[in-house]
Amino acid sequence: MRRVALIYNPASGQHSRGRRAAIDKALAVLREAGVEAEALETLGPGSAGRLAAEAMRQGCDTILACGGDGTVHEVLQSLVGSTVALGVVPLGTANALAANLGLHSSPAKTVRKLLDATPVRVSVGQISYRDATGAAASRYFTVTAGVGADALFLGRLDPGLKRRFGYILYLIEGFRLWATHSFPLFEAAFVESASAQPRVEQVSQLLAVRIRDFGGVLHHLAPGATLRRNNLRLVAFKTRSRLSYFRFLLAVIFCRQSFSREIELLDAISVECRPLNGSSPRVFAEADGELLGHLPVRIEIVPQAVTLLIPPNARP
Repeated sequence: MRRVALIYNPASGQHSRGRRAAIDKALAVLREAGVEAEALETLGPGSAGRLAAEAMRQGCDTILACGGDGTVHEVLQSLVGSTVALGVVPLGTANALAANLGLHSSPAKTVRKLLDATPVRVSVGQISYRDATGAAASRYFTVTAGVGADALFLGRLDPGLKRRFGYILYLIEGFRLWATHSFPLFEAAFVESASAQPRVEQVSQLLAVRIRDFGGVLHHLAPGATLRRNNLRLVAFKTRSRLSYFRFLLAVIFCRQSFSREIELLDAISVECRPLNGSSPRVFAEADGELLGHLPVRIEIVPQAVTLLIPPNARP
């Protein structure tokens, strides 16, 4: 770590007051360690990725994404395929990747840990989808990609209320969605890792999980998921039952979830999601907590795609 750009979102999370002072303390830690560092403030959606690309052109060997999972997600898009390292500094409402890496402290304390981190080449997920205009698009992800109710849930979150109420808003909107959503079915075509055999199921929700610990109430959503895997860890909900969804969520919260033919945990090389013939409701897709678009969707793995800073004692 010789030259660092710390890209931060001034509006991320609930406690944005004093944000610049916290960033300055993090910069001081880097400079005291002999690292050339500068802070770059995002100006709106998409700007974190552009800032990361420009920092790379200017010779930065490390990008620190300081914000929530959305900020990390934007920066990731510019780093895949490069040798520039990605570090995560949690400052958002949702910090799942940071939690998975054992990073929960202030920016200054987190940066101290990252100075001793090991750069590790990891695989990332890639999701291809249709955007709001119907055009084909794709994104990389490190935390999770989802098709179904979770994407609709993210699309309903108001950014202003999210900053004001934080995690409480997630709980309120989640309950409202559970009570009112019809959980329409769509078709998911898997290629399973063990047999390499194709398989088709009708599902109402599909999650491709890349991390072992989300932090917060979700903890270990998909046992066996890890950034070190070169395949997809999938949770497939083959049900429309609200009661089944509720029971599963409660079990996840108390770390007692089990899987069955109704809600299945499986490994796959890839998965393609398509609307059922004659279906009318539009089914949405998300990645790393960002609403992206809608069906049809393809999810797969890009092996050894990005260099991630893994702090000491982390078990990602």
